[in-house]
Amino acid sequence: MPLKKWRENRQRHRIISPLTLRILAVNIVALLIPVGFLFYSDSYRDGLIDAELEVMGNKGRLVAAALGETSVGETHAGRQFINPLMARDTIRRLSDDPKLRTRLFVLNGDQIVDSKQTDIQVEPLSPSGESDLIWDWAFGLIDWGVNWLPSGEKLSYYREEVLPRANHYDEVVRAFSGNVVGAIRMGGKSGLMLSVAVPVQNVRRVVGAILLSQDATEIESAIRDFRQKVIVVSGAALIITILLSIYLAGTIARPVLRLAGAAEMVRLGHGRESQQIPDFSSRGDEIGDLSRVLREMTDALHERMDATERFAADVSHEIKNPLTSLRSAVETALRLKDQKRQKKLMGIVLEDVQRLDRLITDISNASRLDSELSREEMQSIDVGRMIIALVGVENSVSSSARFEVEVDPSIRLFVRGSESRLVQVFRNLLGNASSFSPPNGKITVKARKNGDCVEVIIEDQGPGIPISKLSAIFDRFYTERPEGEKFGAHSGLGLSISKQIIEAHRGKILAENRGQYDGKNGGARFIVVLPAEKENFKGV
Repeated sequence: MPLKKWRENRQRHRIISPLTLRILAVNIVALLIPVGFLFYSDSYRDGLIDAELEVMGNKGRLVAAALGETSVGETHAGRQFINPLMARDTIRRLSDDPKLRTRLFVLNGDQIVDSKQTDIQVEPLSPSGESDLIWDWAFGLIDWGVNWLPSGEKLSYYREEVLPRANHYDEVVRAFSGNVVGAIRMGGKSGLMLSVAVPVQNVRRVVGAILLSQDATEIESAIRDFRQKVIVVSGAALIITILLSIYLAGTIARPVLRLAGAAEMVRLGHGRESQQIPDFSSRGDEIGDLSRVLREMTDALHERMDATERFAADVSHEIKNPLTSLRSAVETALRLKDQKRQKKLMGIVLEDVQRLDRLITDISNASRLDSELSREEMQSIDVGRMIIALVGVENSVSSSARFEVEVDPSIRLFVRGSESRLVQVFRNLLGNASSFSPPNGKITVKARKNGDCVEVIIEDQGPGIPISKLSAIFDRFYTERPEGEKFGAHSGLGLSISKQIIEAHRGKILAENRGQYDGKNGGARFIVVLPAEKENFKGV
């Protein structure tokens, strides 16, 4: 267990919190996924290739049209043929792009013209100037990695034949049928070889086909430039994302760590000044709500601790009184020889023991009240019917007081709560009213709806309550009994427990005098206010 706590404390004090790492991971992955898809996707390259093939096709149509007009002859037998010398001259004049190779095939499959053999080959020089070797190496590595990824399209390899014929190129064979056909093969300096075959026609008769081909160096260069720009923009976006993620994580992790540290101080029981929970309620977000709730919880905990201390002090004081009386009576009885006086002292001892037993029982019930209330299941309760039933029971057992009920049975006064606990409260209030009322005195019990609350009012004709004691009567162990009642018959916890039960139901209990307090028959009034069950206000 100590090792586990040591690990938990170590994890709390990490330089980078796990929450920060998670936020960074989510944001970085969210950025890298579209970038990776952009690199892996062939749509941009396919668009450039299609555009280049279209340009090559248009050039091929121009060359084929020129050959059909200038280089096609006819034999005495009426058969058409292509004049190689004239065709070579036409192709040389129309081939203005040194990177584009033009070849002419006749119907028997022979290649009769090749621009690569007729022209002086010019290779463009690389741009002068020093290049950044590190960047070139990095981008070259990226290009290698991207090219290494599997592609969805399977391409055949381009081979340079010693004696090329038309059947070596499928697109040329298909062009003999009058179609313009493009093809893409693996090969060339850039890794791809593009070619377009265009039929050569004279009076709508196909007499041959030209094959235009070039490697995709410019396309790959454009793709590489595009990737470099994506990498630069993505790198800048990645840096911004990391900084913003760290900032976002800090606005979340740091307050949470401060709250956790403060909660740890509360757990360790250090001084209350060091147990202050940071106030982040001004943030207006969930962490602010958490801070507010933790502060309220800590305040409630401190209040509960103070209440426990006060309760322990009150219990100690209340138990010492009968114990002191008991000890005095026992010591006196031991010294007396008179049997009658000893018997009287034994009666005092018995009363003190009974008082102690009653006090300990009530203290035990009061100490368990909070936990029992938290476990009890709340239900819908008709307070009006409950009051009518309780008053009926009191009228049947009480011989000194008369109870009257003022409840409109047509109004359903429903609350959410524990029926047994509310019965305990009202029985205590009715019992107190009965004990303080004069013989044949009238006790009035009213139940009514007041806004979104249910009120129960109990009025008696007793002496009333001293003005200075209107709030003190709800304190623990406070006793104020009518004249003639035996001392110690009550523990003074009844109203305190009643207040505790009502507050657990989110209500309140008040005491006041019916009129001017005179200590004779002015009467007291107790008011219990409980939140009404909302559903029961429909149609009321």
